[in-house]
Amino acid sequence: MIERYSLPRMRRLWSDENRFQQWLAVELAIVAGWASVNAVPWDVARRLKANARVDVATVLERERETRHDVAAFVGVVQEQTGDDGRFFHYGVTSSDVVDTALSRLMVEAADVLLTDLSQLIGTVEGLARRHALTPTVGRTHGVHAEPTTFGLKLLLWREELRRQDVRLRTAREEVRVGKISGAVGTHATVPPAVEAYACQELGLASAKVSSQILQRDRHAAYVCALANLGGTLEKMALEYRHLQRTEVLEAQESFTRGQKGSSAMPHKRNPVNFEQICGLSRLLRGYATAALEDEALWHERDISHSSVERVILPDATTLVDYMLVRMNELVGNSVLFPEAMARNLDLTRGLIFSQRVLLALIDTGLNRQDAYVAVQAAARQVWDEQKTFRAALESLPEVRNRLTDPALDELLDYRWYFRHVGEIFERSGLPLPAQVPG
Repeated sequence: MIERYSLPRMRRLWSDENRFQQWLAVELAIVAGWASVNAVPWDVARRLKANARVDVATVLERERETRHDVAAFVGVVQEQTGDDGRFFHYGVTSSDVVDTALSRLMVEAADVLLTDLSQLIGTVEGLARRHALTPTVGRTHGVHAEPTTFGLKLLLWREELRRQDVRLRTAREEVRVGKISGAVGTHATVPPAVEAYACQELGLASAKVSSQILQRDRHAAYVCALANLGGTLEKMALEYRHLQRTEVLEAQESFTRGQKGSSAMPHKRNPVNFEQICGLSRLLRGYATAALEDEALWHERDISHSSVERVILPDATTLVDYMLVRMNELVGNSVLFPEAMARNLDLTRGLIFSQRVLLALIDTGLNRQDAYVAVQAAARQVWDEQKTFRAALESLPEVRNRLTDPALDELLDYRWYFRHVGEIFERSGLPLPAQVPG
């Protein structure tokens, strides 16, 4: 999965080379930590930092022999550092290195995703402002409800994406933690001062309590945040997919020259990229389930989580990176059809104004139940007799005697529904320009 969808930055981030470099950074920070408590000469720490190198091919070859990746890594580095190498990996266990390095990788991945997300939010904001007053029909249960604007659809997404930004930042902070506490977390072979020094050098906080590993509720929260973000992207993609249906056709994803929608039907323009976003979000939810399963391990640690994380963490972050970049392109290049939106507003011949007429009748003194029955009777004529809603209303004495022609003109004008749009945008911190097309 990672190879199919990875962009260059994520491919580099999760490469063997970068993984080993992160391990090396942790190991060298630990040596410096020992030096800070006068257990290792500072000259040794400086020489190791200058001379220790990782040869990926050699480590991978050694791993085939040792069947242990960290042992292979440590052995290769120690061999090239002479007598100083005896202080390399001193007093620590594999998970001290692996978990601390993994935290740095997850933080780096989150930073990439937050940049992607910021760009998508900017694209959605711009489109929302441009279409703040573009009339379209609101749908509930897939059925026409009342008029809204396309800009409000987008503003809703923008607010949700901003909440996802907060969640991802929170998850990033939860995993920005290192653990260098020895075999079962007692600090028996590596004092807390070494951990504190090393973690500070690495830009991490120190876990207040740990076992042999960092606890996996942190990692589960991180992957769940990614899955939650994927759900928002799916929501956006699903809306575009509906709007591209032939019977609706209010929007569609761009279709380039030379692109083909079907091997059999030349006319086809399918929302295949939005469909891909929906499919990948399902995969993210599966990864979230796997991350939650990793929380419960035997005693101070078993290894059942390790194989899972080697798949889900590179894949989940890579997929979200791809999905965010792709969604930014898709939304930014989407084709909108305001004329079709206006046409679809009239498909029910005015029924979308039913609640406003109901309230107007109540305002004239008619009780709610009688008003509801009258408006519903008019709606039934629209459905059964193909009348316009206005003609149906005018045929009912209880309506005709209470609402004049000018009153009906005003009640059946969709612009009334948009009088608070500017206020909604202002409340969201996105004030509209003086002149908004619509």
